[in-house]
Amino acid sequence: MRDHVLNEDQRDALQEIANLAMGQAATRLARLLDTFIELSVPRVRVVRVEEAAQALREMTGIDETVTAVRQGFRSDIKGEALVICRSSGVGNLCSLVNDPYIHSAYESVSQTELMFDVANVLTGACVSCIMNQLDRTPIFSAPGLLGEKIALEDVFQADVLAWKLALLLEVNFALEDQTFRAHLVMLMAEDSIRRVHEALNALLSSL
Repeated sequence: MRDHVLNEDQRDALQEIANLAMGQAATRLARLLDTFIELSVPRVRVVRVEEAAQALREMTGIDETVTAVRQGFRSDIKGEALVICRSSGVGNLCSLVNDPYIHSAYESVSQTELMFDVANVLTGACVSCIMNQLDRTPIFSAPGLLGEKIALEDVFQADVLAWKLALLLEVNFALEDQTFRAHLVMLMAEDSIRRVHEALNALLSSL
């Protein structure tokens, strides 16, 4: 996997791009939820998919079940974006949202709809901004629910996800009271991560 590991300059560049993307996503998420959104400094790692759950656990401290939504994207760089949050946080999030969710805030269908809304905002803003900075325009597939109240290990099952490598962008959004936090993960095949290398090198050489 050595050829797919980002060097320090590439990682720093991707983190700067992710910072810009996070700002756009946070603005949209704040409008959706009508509340202040806190951002952390993004962290970047490239790991094998079978190592992704443990790596994400180490990066985030998640030690409980999660809810996860997946959405594919493609250009010459293709992959899937996952939005993952603690399952306990989804109910907290629902309680903040106005109609149509508030009258059934703790019904599972309402929570699922809200997670799709949040995932659409985060994936659309973050992935689009990152890809645009790499001079690509992504096309998105429809989002799908990977699971509710599942273990992190179940999110990254090899028979569920086709990708061998995970580009872990620990893009971290939280409500001001910390009752909800979302993490974005991008999964890619080896050829796509190679193209990310090339795109980052092209970006760095143009500076």
